[in-house]
Amino acid sequence: MATQEEVIGALRTCFDPEIPVNIYDLGLVYDVAVDDGVVDIRMTFTSDSCPSAREIPLDMRTKVGKLDDIKEVNLAVVWDPPWHPRMISEDARKELGIDEDSLED
Repeated sequence: MATQEEVIGALRTCFDPEIPVNIYDLGLVYDVAVDDGVVDIRMTFTSDSCPSAREIPLDMRTKVGKLDDIKEVNLAVVWDPPWHPRMISEDARKELGIDEDSLED
């Protein structure tokens, strides 16, 4: 049976085609729950007009669905809280060259 850590590992192989950081470290995934082969993922996009809003979920479902004993992958796209660059992991911010001072509101 796939674990939450394995699901997160699969999500780390999914990328927004416009950004060279995986969707998990980009902060687009808010929650991952695994229960008896059913995966529930709560996520968002960088904006409500994200050009990859169809492609990213398809990639997520495909990669998570390949894990052992996964029966179903449910995605819930939410807009609250709104995504902000502060949600990007520290390592990913370094990779993208985002200065901590630029993250102020």
